[in-house]
Amino acid sequence: MMMKYDLSKWPGRWRPGEIFVTRQNTGERVYEGPDFERIPELISAMLDELELSESPPMVRAAMAHLNLVMIHPFRDGNGRMARCLQTYVLACEQIVSPVFSSIEEYLGRNTPAYYNILDEVGGGSWRPENDPLPWIRFCLTAHYRQAMTTLTRIEELEDLWRTLSHVVTHRRLPERCIGPLCEVAYTGRIRRARYVKNVTITQAEEISDLTASRDLKALVTAGLFEPNRRHQGPLLRSD
Repeated sequence: MMMKYDLSKWPGRWRPGEIFVTRQNTGERVYEGPDFERIPELISAMLDELELSESPPMVRAAMAHLNLVMIHPFRDGNGRMARCLQTYVLACEQIVSPVFSSIEEYLGRNTPAYYNILDEVGGGSWRPENDPLPWIRFCLTAHYRQAMTTLTRIEELEDLWRTLSHVVTHRRLPERCIGPLCEVAYTGRIRRARYVKNVTITQAEEISDLTASRDLKALVTAGLFEPNRRHQGPLLRSD
């Protein structure tokens, strides 16, 4: 599924020969995968380890990620598949919330550190005897920081919601305006169709296009929105 757009990458099949990982900025070869003839054997061992391990789910998921990326069984997409496998292992343990099952966002913000820890643990080639503890520590830290980032966002959104609730009450606007106001605070604009959808989601209230138009007009009159004819959607005022 990940690589089907390019048949030259052998989507869904093991790589046909040797493979190397190089640094994009220098071209330096930093890792050499195990012999391609060993791939079926190593994948079977990885799956056996997953099934028999009594380690906590987040440790097993981290090890699945590490083993797959070190085996490097595909011609391309190994990192994506390893990260997907890590999330899948946690999902099998009913840890399905993206906040706790995925560290993808954290890895995206800390890509150099991610590659560095793989280099450190991998040691340049297939060495299963290497100590995986630095990698496990990195993954657990990533899960923790991802959760804390989400908690911070929730707290910021709650503060914003309370502030806008006071604004809406003071301006005598419908309570359903709060959700769209929060969205505009982040995105900078909102259109009528999106306004209707936001109210449906945040207030569990279905409104008509006519009601949405009246609300948007009231927000403009209250000085909170400015109509933007060019983009056909009002914008939140900068003040």
